[in-house]
Amino acid sequence: MAERGAVAISGVHAVSALGRGADAQLAGVLAGAPAFRPVRRFDTTGRRVTVAATLPEVGTLTDELAEAIDTACRAAGLDAAARAECALLLATHGGPAADPGPDGGPEVPALAGHLARRGGLGGPTRIYTSACVSASTAVADAATMIRRGDVERVVVAAGYLVEPDQFALFDAGRALAADGAVRPFSAGRQGLLLGDGVAAVVLESAGAAHRRGGTPLATIRGWGRAGDAYHPCQPDPLGRGLARAVGAALRRAGLPAGAVGYVNANATGTGFSDASEAAALRLALGDVADRVPVSSTKSVHGHALEASGLLELVVTVLALRRGSLPVNAGWLGPDEACPLTVITSAPRPATTPYALSLNAAFGGANTALLVGAA
Repeated sequence: MAERGAVAISGVHAVSALGRGADAQLAGVLAGAPAFRPVRRFDTTGRRVTVAATLPEVGTLTDELAEAIDTACRAAGLDAAARAECALLLATHGGPAADPGPDGGPEVPALAGHLARRGGLGGPTRIYTSACVSASTAVADAATMIRRGDVERVVVAAGYLVEPDQFALFDAGRALAADGAVRPFSAGRQGLLLGDGVAAVVLESAGAAHRRGGTPLATIRGWGRAGDAYHPCQPDPLGRGLARAVGAALRRAGLPAGAVGYVNANATGTGFSDASEAAALRLALGDVADRVPVSSTKSVHGHALEASGLLELVVTVLALRRGSLPVNAGWLGPDEACPLTVITSAPRPATTPYALSLNAAFGGANTALLVGAA
């Protein structure tokens, strides 16, 4: 079936160490003040790195996700009837339970249905556990479902709260930055740092939003997905998989590379992946890569794993609406392996209404979401 119509983003909500709510996320990324602090949530004794971007007070993941879904729906102005027609696509960490602890909480395969019932969502549900492209893949699938006319409205939600198992794995693998800072694309970068992230967005057809009097915040114009087929962990150094994802997003949107006015990069502050992403942008955008402003908001809110794609999409949408592009914190100096126009000192004004939000995952999975200001 042919795709048709625009996909509107009509409500958003996000929580991270920058604070609670959309306004807190925007203020945090524009200020460029990293939210990393010593971890108090669990014992880090004996760990090489002991910091992450965590909220001082946080509920269970299930409760945080339920609150995010309800808040995004209220922000979109959805009444009970509109909610009853919503599908729910949920991105979260795979494992035995969503809320480790005495009560366990719903197991991950049942979590989407549980959250849908709590939020009054009556459409189909789906779970995504495909690592760091989980949420962006869910957004791409939701947009596809809406454009094909399968559904009119989808809530996409995602969540990760920093917990001891993943923290230990990344620390043991020496992937965490020993200097306690995330420095995307910068000389002297030492690695990533984890961060809390819970987010929800309401996506709907432009027609459905118009009929109920909704006011879109932005539109999903294009999306692309591609694999590297290069290495189980390391990205393709030439960035060919991510470049194909960017190219697919531009083609689906019917826009040239020159329309892109900002890239919220996947860049985690690790040596190989940042250089690979820089190569991908140059391959996909050509000469435009010399002038398009780039930053990675992971430099302030950390890497939220499965939730990263949605948290960063929310930030990108809000920045476009404000017309101010986030800072790439932690910058020490240029790296010749990353020849990009990185936003290093203060937010820049947006010069076009279009931006890319990029994500990549172990195994060589890559996603690109192209958003446009409403």
